[in-house]
Amino acid sequence: MDRFDQYRIFAQVAEMGSFIKAAHTLEVPRASVSAAIQQLEAGLGVRLLHRTTRRVRLTPDGELLLDRVRTLLTDVDDIDQLFQASQRQVSGRLIVDAPSRIARRLIAPALPGLLRRHPQLQLILSATDRSIDLVREGVDCVVRIGTLHDSSLVVRALGHIALINCASPAYLRERGEPRQPEDLPAAHWAVGYASPRSGKELPWESLADDGSPHLIEVPSRVVVNNAENYIACCRAGLGLIQIPRFDVQHLLDSGDLVEIMPTHRAAPMPVSLLYPHRRQRSRRLMVFLEWFEALMRPNLER
Repeated sequence: MDRFDQYRIFAQVAEMGSFIKAAHTLEVPRASVSAAIQQLEAGLGVRLLHRTTRRVRLTPDGELLLDRVRTLLTDVDDIDQLFQASQRQVSGRLIVDAPSRIARRLIAPALPGLLRRHPQLQLILSATDRSIDLVREGVDCVVRIGTLHDSSLVVRALGHIALINCASPAYLRERGEPRQPEDLPAAHWAVGYASPRSGKELPWESLADDGSPHLIEVPSRVVVNNAENYIACCRAGLGLIQIPRFDVQHLLDSGDLVEIMPTHRAAPMPVSLLYPHRRQRSRRLMVFLEWFEALMRPNLER
């Protein structure tokens, strides 16, 4: 194994904090990973990693080397792209994590077209709504909706998706159609949605004239904690909901749901792609980013 391969394996182990995870991501035997690190340490004459039964940590020499190796690997990626940029075909495995509703309603139905263009690409699609450590879990990029917390990841902001107010025809026949948010507390029900962070029911939101969010406590008879049940309860006539338009467009088209109070929506939600700095020039990642951005464009606020 040459020195460059040793550097590549060392960077993967250092970033993931695990020999086993690095071996899985690189698709090589764990013994090869261990041997590469041992050969690298022997060749440099320094200890690069502290190994325990639960964790792998960098030594001071390992931290110094990792900074230099990252630059080297990025430069090599740049050189590769000089000769690959004009090629349509990509190959290999790409791991993407997305909110479950985006994965189901947008990504999965459009995947046949992507894979027809790139038949040697394998996409591992994980659907979660939780925060994940991309490097530790070996994920190439994530799709996230909402305000982002501070992160060392590269953020590619795509735009904002509209949140609309919806009700079922049955609900509107029974309770009447609200015209403004002030009508809600006394005469209407909402389907409650519990925050995944706090477990508390989220208030109803609309934008004030100055663009600031106006929160309203609307009573609820049922509270849910996922989008599937949220939409199902609304269709059953149990209350009003606020939901991304892309998530219910098919129900609006069929008449199963009706948009209400179109001039009193909540603030649109930002949608972003995030990925680790060292992988930002991966050819297959760039292909996915461009494909997903085009996929989302019709669903973004104009």
